Amino acid sequence: GSIMEKKLSVVVSVYNEEQALPMFYETTKLILEILPWDYELLFVNDGSRDDSLSILREYAARDEKVKFVSFSRNFGHEAAMIAGIDYADGDGIVCMDADLQHPPECLPEIVRKFEEGCGVISMVRTKNKSAGLIKNITSAGFYRVINALSDVKFEPNASDFFAISKEAAEVLRKNYREKVRFLRGYVQSIGFQKTTITYEAHDRVAGESKYSIKKLLAFSLNTIMCFSNLPLKLGIYAGAFAGLLGVAVMIYTLSGCAQRLRYHRDLKLLYVCDPVSDRGHYRRVYRDSVQRAEGPANLYRARNTECGEKICVREKKIRRSYSGGF
Repeated sequence: GSIMEKKLSVVVSVYNEEQALPMFYETTKLILEILPWDYELLFVNDGSRDDSLSILREYAARDEKVKFVSFSRNFGHEAAMIAGIDYADGDGIVCMDADLQHPPECLPEIVRKFEEGCGVISMVRTKNKSAGLIKNITSAGFYRVINALSDVKFEPNASDFFAISKEAAEVLRKNYREKVRFLRGYVQSIGFQKTTITYEAHDRVAGESKYSIKKLLAFSLNTIMCFSNLPLKLGIYAGAFAGLLGVAVMIYTLSGCAQRLRYHRDLKLLYVCDPVSDRGHYRRVYRDSVQRAEGPANLYRARNTECGEKICVREKKIRRSYSGGF
């Protein structure tokens, strides 16, 4: 074939896509052949349990434009994308899925944007009927929350379908190696000349979505942790509040102990000042004084009972004995 100056690398994440791969390959191949750039199709097998890997081996054996990377197990979509970027050697790199929800018909426009000097191209969904109402609402809500919490402002409804120049790819290779990552967010935060292309998500040609509600929730929380320090600040504030509350409880407890110690000190003074009283009187004074110190509310609750009247009478006796001692 003719030698072309520039090359486009199309990175495709594959996880149990044996039914979708034939149609994706045929459709994308036709579009890539008419582009003014040379190209490579780089598939990343993310630990598929079906025959996806066998199909990729067959494509690579008969088509020199096809390459593949295969994981030992399923590491997730984000890991597959960054692995594809690591192995891609094109002047422009496009990341997309194999289920044809990311339309290959957008590739010519992406190449035109690269030729205009754009380094980051975000693909923004306008419609995604197959996602359903709940998923569309939660997706819009997610972007509102992350934009409110983060200093980086993201394009609403930006997807895992995006394109970057080789210079932008080098930044991702060197500086964004976290195990928990939000690649479409990193792409929008690394700088370079940026633009957007809108598209309407197609229905899946086969298979089903690999993201459950649980996975999407965990992914959303991890993304917020990556791009906002508000959770860290909330943790610090909560720890400081708990510490202050502990100090307040400690002061309150110590003040209560000091009050009890004052009652015991008064008993000792009474013993010294009234040595002629009988020993049984000391026991009554001690018992009743401790009772007043530890549970005065019980005396008032029992005021109208026979027991309460006895307690109040005994209190008066103690007070007379106490004043008489002095």
